[in-house]
This record gives sequence, structure tokens and C-alpha cells, in this order.
Amino acid sequence: MPDLNIGVQVASLRMPFKKALPKIAEMGARGVELDARYMFNPREMSDTAMRQIRKWLDDFNLKVCAVSFRTRRGYDVADDLQSRIEATKSAMRFAYAMGTNVVINQVGQVPSEEEMESEEGRWSTLVQALTDLGNYGQRVGAWLAMETGTESGEDLARLIQALPEGSISVNLDPGNLIINGFSPDEAVQQLGHQIGHVHAKDGVRDLAQGRGLEVPLGRGTADFPNLLARLEEHNYRGYFTIERENASDPLHEISLAAQFLSNI
Repeated sequence: MPDLNIGVQVASLRMPFKKALPKIAEMGARGVELDARYMFNPREMSDTAMRQIRKWLDDFNLKVCAVSFRTRRGYDVADDLQSRIEATKSAMRFAYAMGTNVVINQVGQVPSEEEMESEEGRWSTLVQALTDLGNYGQRVGAWLAMETGTESGEDLARLIQALPEGSISVNLDPGNLIINGFSPDEAVQQLGHQIGHVHAKDGVRDLAQGRGLEVPLGRGTADFPNLLARLEEHNYRGYFTIERENASDPLHEISLAAQFLSNI
């Protein structure tokens, strides 16, 4: 496999944006994931402000590998849905202006096949919203990448099949899948060519307590060498972006994670 494109989620470092950039460059990363909800507000970003961000990134030879836009509710919830859709479209325009075509969000509750009949209304709402966003993405050049984790790869694949071709991509998050009791390997098999971005995140299942925990990269049950081989079968050439939600020492742990990925 060619050298990995390693990215870092800036928000995971828990430090100011400008201060984070030299630290990320020192890790050998090539890209950064920007937060378009709490770090930057796309609706308030002027062209001048976006040029300044791009200059700061250029100073450290960094590119934007993804933009995250976390909505409080998914696109399966009808209340205030149009507002969430319009805000997501703003994030998609911002992503394209920043040089990436990936906008990450958890799209909402995807019912299993057994739940389809009772969840028909939510399913229909979700499909319609994602179709709208997919059509918009075709026009602006940035697509919503739905994050894995709260449902199986099989259920996400069924959602993709219900949408027009090219409507959406997938952000593979092995840690989230493990935490929620799903298989990252199975998700890659099911989602394959739809994967447009990968979060390098690890996790374990605490069988005694019946819950999952995020752990530093390489210390959980995510078999990254195997996942990389699986992704290579699908000619994946995107970023592996390090995300840490609960690090006690974010800079140190993310630096170690970058080293771990570089050594695979």
C-alpha cells in the first residue's frame, strides 16, 4: 500500500487553530479536519477569512481533508429539518472552498430491516433529506459522508441503495463501530467503494459492563493493518484522520497515533 495520507482532527487537540497547525505538521500529517459547527461558522465566513485560513494551512504544507458538521439531530427527524438541511448545505459550500469534498455527519437513526415497517415515516424523511443533499452536493462539489457507528454496515448499505447513485459517501469509523458492537471488517466489505474518508479511531468492548470504550489508536480491537488491506482492495486513497474524543493528553496521544499509522 502507498504511504498513508494521515490527517488530524483539529478539535481533538483542544487548542487554538493557529497553535495546532505547527504541531500537526510536526507529526508528519498532511491534512486537517475542520469543525464547521463550533470552530468555524460557514454562514459567517467571508472570502477574506477563508483565504486567510488557506494561507495558514499553506504555511505548514497542510490541506483540509474533511469538514465535520455535527447537527444536534439527524435528517430522520422532521422537526426543523429544513433548517438542518440548509445549514448542512452551507457546510458543503465551505468544504469546497477549503479544498475538500468531504462533509462528515451522523445522518440519524437508520432502522434495521426488521424495524422498517414501524419506522417507515422516519425512513422516508431520511431518504428524502439525503436525496436533496446529494443533489446539492453534485452541484457544489462536496458530499455528505455519513459516519459509521450506530448501525451495521449492512444497514448503511441498504440506505445507500435507496438513494440516487452518487448521493452520499461514508466516513468509516472503526472505533465507533466497535464501541457500538459492530464489525469494522464487515462494514468495509458492505460499504467498499462508498468509503470516502476514514477516522483513525480505536475502541474496545467491555463485556462485563456491556458497553464500548474509546482507547488510544493501536490499543483496541480495531485491526488497522487488516482494514488497510481491505480498503486497498477497494482502491481507497483518501485520508486516515486521527480522532480522539477522551484523551487525557491529546497532543501526546495524537502524536503517538500518527506514529502508529506511519509504521503500519
